[in-house]
Amino acid sequence: MTEPVKRRYDTSRRQEQARENRRRILVAALGLFREKGYAGTAMPEVAKAAGVAVQTVYKAFANKATLLKVVFDVTVAGDDEDVPIAGRDFIAAIQAEPAAARKIAMYFEHLTAIAPVVFPVQLLARDAAAADPAAAEVWAQMRAEMLTAMTYFSADLLATGQVKPGLAADDVRDVLWTYHGPEQYELLCLERGWPPERYGKFLRDAVIAAILA
Repeated sequence: MTEPVKRRYDTSRRQEQARENRRRILVAALGLFREKGYAGTAMPEVAKAAGVAVQTVYKAFANKATLLKVVFDVTVAGDDEDVPIAGRDFIAAIQAEPAAARKIAMYFEHLTAIAPVVFPVQLLARDAAAADPAAAEVWAQMRAEMLTAMTYFSADLLATGQVKPGLAADDVRDVLWTYHGPEQYELLCLERGWPPERYGKFLRDAVIAAILA
């Protein structure tokens, strides 16, 4: 009777250790990617920084491009929980807000908070895409996922009836997608030295002016 209990206990320990290894690998990879860039970071370095075997890194993440994508996903979500962005509390709060201008403000407040971590990772993928086919696939996936997210946001805004007459769902989506792009952060914060708060307010005001009546 004790053997099944022991197996369950052992399985639980292994799962917990795997989760902890995954967390350490992601933290190590984020630090190395930001310090050395995508091309300059090797999987053995990630393993050493995380304190795990390199085989453990490859088992959890098949290759460096996959690791970069998961690092990006975790920085966007704020954690490694198996909950999609669409199911997060901040999205539910935005959807529950009746005023379109407030929806936009809430969204860009959230974006401003995560931008200093999220966008540098996204820019790493963009720059790596020019020389690495696997990184190019990751970059294309990031862009496609954001376009999908802005499609849903566009529909949510249009449902308020507060969008400028004559703007179609695709128009609103494309404005949101453009202002959400990491290029805006690169130009204003990284090149011109704007603080994130000023950047966020600029995006908020620009989007409100562009799409709301």
